[in-house]
Formats: sequence, structure tokens, C-alpha cells
Amino acid sequence: MTIRPILIHPDPRLKKLCAPVAGVDKDIAKLADDMLATMYDAPGVGLAAPQVGVLTRLFVMDCVKDKSAAPQPMVLINPEITWTSEETNVYEEGCLSIPEQYADVTRPKEVRMRWTGLDGQSHEEQFDGLWATCAQHELDHLDGKLFIDYLGPLKRQMITRKMEKLKREMARG
Repeated sequence: MTIRPILIHPDPRLKKLCAPVAGVDKDIAKLADDMLATMYDAPGVGLAAPQVGVLTRLFVMDCVKDKSAAPQPMVLINPEITWTSEETNVYEEGCLSIPEQYADVTRPKEVRMRWTGLDGQSHEEQFDGLWATCAQHELDHLDGKLFIDYLGPLKRQMITRKMEKLKREMARG
């Protein structure tokens, strides 16, 4: 497993619509392993392929909050939402591509999602709480959408300027 660099906003690759995965093979399995290692190292609860520069419809997540509990890593290939609850939930979201910036985002409280697993089989599960928020956040990445796109223009511009400054500082070393 390789820890991959995470793209920082603004980066044009984070705003692209990702292509479907044609089939599950050893390259997709390696990408998923690398993404899980990268996510845990960051540390985060979710990571989408475009965040590591791969424009394909795959994300990983593990929203187990209790660090003494066993991890529950999930790999979702070509995910799609099949149902959303009418009830919404507000959650303070952050993003590994927008480090140290957080904002309240309103999303459906529960979602049902269908995806292909690393086993090549179709899976479907209903998520709620942090799992639902994370699944929706990561799916947005596959459609070129960031959590800051849910914010007003002033707050979004302020965060983008902070990220541009961070990228300049990182480039200087």
C-alpha cells in the first residue's frame, strides 16, 4: 500500500465529472488499498479517487468513531444513490482537499446507495448519521462538487483564498 498525495483545492481535477469504472481488476484493487492507507494516514473518514488525481468513480470510507472498535473500511465503485430521506441533517463537514476548513452543510439524513464492491458484485445499503453524510460528500467528489459549493459565495471565496495561500506556502517548502 502506498500513501498517495492528496490534491488541494483549487485544482481543476477536483471539479471534473469522473468516468465509471469499467471493471474490477488488480489496478482498481491497488487504487482502493492505496486510498484506504492514504485516508487513514491523513486521517479522514472518506476519500474519493479524484482527490488522489484519479478521475474514476470510486471512493472509500470508514466512519467508525470509536478508535478502539474494529475499522469498517468500505470501497464503493460506481456508487449511486437510490433513495434519500425527506428529513435532513446538518453536519459540520471538512475535506482532506480543503484542510482545516469546516462548515455546516445540510443533506438528507439517510440515503440508500448501490455500488459495485471489490468482489465485482452489486451491493446496496442504507446509511444514516455520519455514514450518510460521508457517502454523499464523497459521491459529490465524483461529480466534481465540493462541500464548499453548498456555501454562500463570500464564504466559498474566503476558503478558496486560504487554500491558494496554503498551496503557495507548501510550494515554497
